[in-house]
Parts: sequence; structure tokens; C-alpha cells
Amino acid sequence: MEDVRFLNDTPATELTYSDVFMVPARSAVGSRLDVDLATRDGSGATIPLIAANMTAVSGRRMAETIARRGGLAILPQDIPADVVGDVVAWVKGRDLVVDTALTLGPADTVGEALALLPKRAHGAVVVVDAAGAPVGVVTEADCAGADRFAQLATVMSADPFTLPAGTPPAMAFDLLHSGRHRLAPVVAASGECTGIMTRTGALRATLYSPAVDARGRLRIGAAVGVNGDVAAKAKQLLDAEVDVLVVDTAHGHQEKMLSALRAVRALSPPVPVVAGNVVTAAGVADLVAAGADIVKVGVGPGAMCTTRMMTGVGRPQFSAVLECSAAAAGLGAHVWADGGVRHPRDVALALAAGASAVMIGSWFAGTYESPGDAFRDPSGKLYKESFGMASARAVRGRTAADSAYERARKALFEEGISSARMYLDPVRPGVEDLLDMIVAGVRSSCTYAGAPDLPSFAERAVVGVQSASGYTEGMPVPTSW
Repeated sequence: MEDVRFLNDTPATELTYSDVFMVPARSAVGSRLDVDLATRDGSGATIPLIAANMTAVSGRRMAETIARRGGLAILPQDIPADVVGDVVAWVKGRDLVVDTALTLGPADTVGEALALLPKRAHGAVVVVDAAGAPVGVVTEADCAGADRFAQLATVMSADPFTLPAGTPPAMAFDLLHSGRHRLAPVVAASGECTGIMTRTGALRATLYSPAVDARGRLRIGAAVGVNGDVAAKAKQLLDAEVDVLVVDTAHGHQEKMLSALRAVRALSPPVPVVAGNVVTAAGVADLVAAGADIVKVGVGPGAMCTTRMMTGVGRPQFSAVLECSAAAAGLGAHVWADGGVRHPRDVALALAAGASAVMIGSWFAGTYESPGDAFRDPSGKLYKESFGMASARAVRGRTAADSAYERARKALFEEGISSARMYLDPVRPGVEDLLDMIVAGVRSSCTYAGAPDLPSFAERAVVGVQSASGYTEGMPVPTSW
């Protein structure tokens, strides 16, 4: 693969995503829908988006939802192996088209429904009887003004419109549209509720291809650290049938990482091995030599990371991805750009720089599908808490089994934010809403470059360097000036 081309001379300074732009080229790609966004790195993703292995980002709901649309979620290293096994089995048991329903019984309360509603973007609780058949649907609007201890039978919309299991997505959309229904429980032949379908979900099922394993089940990855018996932990994850194994530490270019990688490679894992993080060609070369198929690139660009401010260590992300992807390509490996994306343009530029996929953390933390509860600030806006994986909060979680003395010693050193409010965008509160926006932007970027797929996008992209005012000029102006 050729390096990305610069519009003028190759710049001497290091570049962030905000420092660069892409210029359009003659294109034979007639529609953004003609662009193939499948990765070529062996991960099986059909869109190049990875939910980061952060406790505040990737759990079962995130993994299910993003895999259904073609991406991957990586479970963090601080989740016990037996819990990872349960999550992996649960995700692999989910439907490829129909979303998992939130269900309660008629005697359950409004308060219980309100606690569940922020867990899913479809915004409904299906009320089921003892046999699991839907007898009603409850939304936040149904609960408005109701006593929190009122039974759902008194507030639900009874006898809801339902869809038979197996209804093709296009037909499901037509049935919902013609009946002016936003959503419907999906029922099996036995009458049991097996999921829920929205009009938008039906449309998405015709636009995305799920990321599935050889047995047609949704894909999911998991991470291990570099301390302790890495091989034993990795084997537990492989036995749980994870589809991608990530060996993860903040400073990936170190002897502990190389030893951990060699131990993992000795297991002959049947799945891609990802390792990181690094920001140099030398780091890529060493990790690939030790057994990595994919290298994670990024030190310090993440929204929850304080590494650069604490240590002065790191590298502007566009330059890091550019150098590392070229090095990886020469070795038959790939890179994931990890961190620093704030807009769809950043994802497109990371892919233009040669990344096979882009890992997203805090951006996805502020969605219905991320782990944790939703809170409201004094103005009523919904948010979720996020924190860095090198923060004191994350370190406390990882060292819970240590002695009090060891925990206290480790707590003195942190490189991350322990508590941040990630507000849910009222226009795009679900991760699928963000996927729609990002994928639309990346597809259009490919058409501007005349690229029908991601490998040709990295070859055809022409990048220029801009001033801060050039970046500002590209921003929309929502109100008149």
C-alpha cells in the first residue's frame, strides 16, 4: 500500500486530525452506498469502527448493538474471565436483526420501567404476561405524571401491534409505516416476545451487514493486560470464543508487552491478536515480531487521558497513524487508530492515513448502550459517567484484590480523568445514531477520493495541511452571523 499523498510537500511538523484536510479527486464512485467499508484486517468487521475496551464504554449492550451494525466492541481487561464468558455467550445468542427487548410484568412498577428505559435506544418496555407474550408497551411518555409505584398495567398501551419473528426488514418497515407505529414487539410462533423492532431499526437492517463469526453469530472481542499469567487469562478468553484478543497497556513498546505477546502467540490463537499502544514504526515492528496481527496506535489523544499533560509523552495522532500504518503494511500487519476522534472527519482521516479501523471511547460513552446508569443534571439533561482506564477510579477497580498497602501505593499514580459527564446528544442519543453519522461521513469521504473500498481510499487520499482558521472555516454556522 502506498503512503497517503500530501497536496504539497510532506510537512516537517507533527499533525493532529484538526491540522489536515482531504481534497476531492476525480471519482467514478456514483453513490456512497457503493462503497465497501469492510475491514481487511481479519477482525470480521463490516464497518471500520471499534468500541474501546473501556469500562464506561463496552459492555454487553454496546457489543450486541455495534456488532449488529458491523462493528466490534472490545470488553475491558478488568472484567473477570467468567463474566466475560457469560457476556460473550449472551452476545452470540442475540438476533442479527431484531433488537433485544426490555421486558417487565404487568404488576411491575413505573419506577422500574423508568430505570430500564435509558438502557436501550428504542425507548420502550414491553409488558409481558407469565408466558412471555406481549400484553402492552410502556414509554417514558406513558410514565409522565404517574406515581412511581403505580403498576404498569395501569399506564401501558395495551394490546400492542406486533410483528411475527422472521419478518423481512423491508416488510417490517412497510407494516410499521402504514400502521403509523414507531415500534413493535416481535413474537415467535408460540406467542412469546423475542425482541423489538423499530422503523429505523428495520431501515438499518437493510443498510448494514452484521459482523458475524463462522457460525453466523455476532462478533465480540476482549482484552487482557500484560501483568500476571497472561497466557492463562488469554486461554480463558479464547475458550469463551472471543473473536478478537487484545493485549493492552498504555505503553505498548516495553518488554512486558513483548513477553506477553509471545506467550499469547504460543497458544496459537485462531483469532487476530491486537496489541498496543504505540506511536512509532519501531514500536509496530517490535509488536508484530512478537506476534501481533494488529497494532493499536495512540498515546495521549483520548478525551479521558492526561498522559501528555502529566508526562509530556505522546504524539499527534494523525502523524502517529500515518507512520505506524505504513510500517505495519510493510510487515503484512494492520493498525487500529485508538483515540482522538471527535467528528466523522477524524475517522475518515484516520482511515486515509492507513488505519484498518478506528477505536472510539468517550464519544460512545455518552449513549444509551454504554454501561452504567443515566443521570440528569440540574437542567434535566441526560448524561453518563466516563473515566480513563489509567485513572484512579479504574486502578481501584483493577486492584481490588490487592492488599490495602498495594492499593494505596498504586493509587498515588494516575494518568486519566476519574469522572467526566458524557452528555447524551438529544438528536443522536444511541450508538446507532452515531454510527449512522460516522458511516455516512466516511462513505462520502471515499466517494470524494474516488475510492470504492478502504484499501483504495488510503491509496487515493490526498491530504493538505491547514491553519487553525482553515479548520474553523469548515465548521457549520447554525445561526446567522
